[in-house]
Order: sequence, then C-alpha cells, then structure tokens
Amino acid sequence: MQVKGNSLQEVLGEVEAKYPKIHTYLLDDQGRLRSHVNIFIDGNLISDREALSDKFSPDSEIYILQALSGG
Repeated sequence: MQVKGNSLQEVLGEVEAKYPKIHTYLLDDQGRLRSHVNIFIDGNLISDREALSDKFSPDSEIYILQALSGG
C-alpha cells in the first residue's frame, strides 16, 4: 500500500482511513506504539515509540509488524 505523509502520525492516519480502527491494534490510549508492534523505516527499527517522530523521505519504505507469540 502506498501512502503519503510527512510524519508517522500522518502515515498511520492514512492507513486507518483505509482500514478503520486499526490504530487500536497499533497505539495505546496515550497514542504510544504498543509494545508488541514494531515499525521499521527503510529496514531500521524506529527509535521514538512515544511521539513517533522518526524522520523518513518520500520514497522510504515503512513496515509495520506485530509480534507473534504462542507455543
């Protein structure tokens, strides 16, 4: 999926527009990234899980991954 945004919040907002209520799986009640979710920008794990302020370019690849657990 291709989206445009100048911040991760904008990118996540556009993703939510296509997939309503997905933010509840990604962000907690304070707007921070949930502990079981990781976001990578161009293959690098983001460093700011609270404000989601990591920088990226218009052609960056952003991956959102949810950790799996079980036995």
